[in-house]
Amino acid sequence: MGFIRRKFLQAGGFGVFAAGLRASFPSQVWASTGLEGAHDTGKPLSDLVIRKEKIEIDGRTTTATTINGSVPGPVLRFREGDTVTIRVRNDMAETTSIHWHGILVPFKMDGVPGVSFPGIKPGETFTYQYKLRQSGTYWYHSHSGLQEQTGIYGPYLIDPADGEPVKYDREFVVVLSDWTFETPMRVLDKLKKQADYYNFQKRTAPDFFRDASHNGWRSTLSDRLIWARMRMDPTDILDVTGYTYRYLINGVSPDLNWTALFKPGERIRLRFINSASMTIFDVRIPGLKMTVFQADGQNVEPVEIEEFRVGAAETYDDGPEWIRRRHVGFTRGDACCHPTTPQTSHSHHGGYGHGPQRYGPDEWTPDARHEGHANAIQSERRRPATNHARHEDAVRQDRRIGT
Repeated sequence: MGFIRRKFLQAGGFGVFAAGLRASFPSQVWASTGLEGAHDTGKPLSDLVIRKEKIEIDGRTTTATTINGSVPGPVLRFREGDTVTIRVRNDMAETTSIHWHGILVPFKMDGVPGVSFPGIKPGETFTYQYKLRQSGTYWYHSHSGLQEQTGIYGPYLIDPADGEPVKYDREFVVVLSDWTFETPMRVLDKLKKQADYYNFQKRTAPDFFRDASHNGWRSTLSDRLIWARMRMDPTDILDVTGYTYRYLINGVSPDLNWTALFKPGERIRLRFINSASMTIFDVRIPGLKMTVFQADGQNVEPVEIEEFRVGAAETYDDGPEWIRRRHVGFTRGDACCHPTTPQTSHSHHGGYGHGPQRYGPDEWTPDARHEGHANAIQSERRRPATNHARHEDAVRQDRRIGT
């Protein structure tokens, strides 16, 4: 792909959250490692409790804002047409909120403090109640301060009233996120003082002379001045990088080796949710193709792809079509998600489909033909091109896991 690969995120490969399908709701269970507090409500009434707790990420103890004791929060699962009641209690010493991202709700239930309601004060409980008028894969998160970065987010699944557009036996949610051991306010403070603080992919003097030889001195100098006036770097796609971020899958770090299982011949559905505050992820399963059939909760014309890009707050549903003529028992380092860097800024539009259009349940099925004990999701990024001492932590984070 034209860049140096650095694995930073390890997880168990594409398996199942559940042991099977229930008649009314497909079973949805988090994998065991690191997500014991998450659960599937499976009913129109849910209680969420937000508090600050100590958790462990990447071998370090840190303070997070949890929902029902976990990061991410519990899987909320309902059916299209339900009138849901969600009671949110704030056990913190600061105001909080929950916003239902992408879900059509009355404005008073939207969960944006200062816009649709005053927020949930310390010690208070706010009751959200609304009727679900859509289906698909969504998520929820705090809209107060920078609490989303500290752990207030979780999956929100709505089963369609008239049946799923695809057939599958098992499914699981893949929540991608980023985490910093700095406080989010400290990160913001650094960015306000120096917008490129976390960007080490700088243009150098040799770059200037090379551009001048190709484009001429006047054009090159004009280009530099334009970027200077904008206070931006042409190599800066994301303001915050792996220097401070740890990249998580379902709330766990690489060393915990998150895993999930599925049986031979089962059809699986993958629900990708990018709940990161900043990071854009490119997702692929090496050696296998995927078929995207839903984007941001909307059914689209199925599109077969090898890799897709998921921006912050986006969701994609797909299923891998397993290769028939060879064993596909994944080992560590096979399946991967990697955050976009300035060196990987090319686009992957194949997974966006031509929708939204709805398709019948028999028109496409993901086909799993081999035993699935997939054993890795990993991510890749380019190490910053610098030897500055500040990057030692980032280099350690980028090291290849499992070699």
